[in-house]
Amino acid sequence: MKNYIQPGDTLTLAAPSGGVVSGTAYLIGAGIFGVASQTAAVGVDFALKTSGVFELPKTSALAIAVGDLLYWDNTNKELNKTASGNTLVGVAVAAAVNPSATVRIKLILTAG
Repeated sequence: MKNYIQPGDTLTLAAPSGGVVSGTAYLIGAGIFGVASQTAAVGVDFALKTSGVFELPKTSALAIAVGDLLYWDNTNKELNKTASGNTLVGVAVAAAVNPSATVRIKLILTAG
């Protein structure tokens, strides 16, 4: 197949303003969400994992149950359960108590 580019679970992108840090989640544009697999300066190509299970920051004062939909708050750079103003990025695969700093999330495809 001549038009096949790559599997899509890892995308090669140019690092946005401020660059990226390995292990940190990023929302690129309105519809690409993932975790940087390497650190890169602005404009330098890096690998962004767009599928898989990751432990990411969440709103501390929030209890999360397995199966809860999780949204990325790009202002506070954390996950929560609030759809309004945020981007759906995954589903919780482990419970997280209030208070706690992180939650395990299965990333899902987003399209803005």
